[in-house]
Amino acid sequence: MASLKFTHAVVCRIPLSFRTRGEIELEEAKRQHEAYVRLLRELGLDVIELPPDETLPECMFVEDTAIVCNGLALITRPGAQNRAKEVETIRAVLKKELDLPIVEIGDESAKLDGGDVLFTGREFFVGLSEWTNEAGARAVAAAFPEFPCTPVKALVSMAGPDVICVGAGMAAQEVLKRIKREATFSYQTLTVPEDIAANVLYVNGTLIHRSPEEIPESCKVFAERIDFPKRTLNMSELAKAGSGLTSCCLLFRRMRHIRSL
Repeated sequence: MASLKFTHAVVCRIPLSFRTRGEIELEEAKRQHEAYVRLLRELGLDVIELPPDETLPECMFVEDTAIVCNGLALITRPGAQNRAKEVETIRAVLKKELDLPIVEIGDESAKLDGGDVLFTGREFFVGLSEWTNEAGARAVAAAFPEFPCTPVKALVSMAGPDVICVGAGMAAQEVLKRIKREATFSYQTLTVPEDIAANVLYVNGTLIHRSPEEIPESCKVFAERIDFPKRTLNMSELAKAGSGLTSCCLLFRRMRHIRSL
């Protein structure tokens, strides 16, 4: 089992061009993002903060650009072609600044968005979506052959070691059924009444979830069911662009020994 304890996070500040996304209050979005980054640092992470790129309104959603596990970085191929420059930026950071071995996806038909990939510490689940296809899921399996890899449609996240958080909605429960049916390992399940509450971050022994103003009923569940430290963040403005807590950082544990390819 790989550790869910992280040493580093890559984040990117919000560009002014983000305000073009619907009715987003840019200054509030920036404050929420700053609180997010501050909390990651409080939890002991070495945070690499990239400057905003005004030509890339979604550049803060760094989760989509790479999958880092066991000292290796798989560079993704997001289905949205306009995000290729974001991938180039993250590739350079991981390779030049962090000296991580890089794996590229050779299949040009593959689409893979990091936001569709769930790593439990034991195995991968890959959500098939508008942005990720079967060829993309196969690329994950090829890059990390030491872990089982199952394609699913993702509506879940990890709320702790071997704890999967899932929404109570029909689509989320269907995903959970498939995970239980096809998983190599067994997991505890934490079901929350609001589907948006299922997107959580588990960082170095602390669960980060959205605020009571956003998910009042689910906060009660977290309070009753989770017995380790919890922190809340308001993500209301970033959520208007479809962002969850996992979207805005690329978490990984830097290995003492760099893995060779």
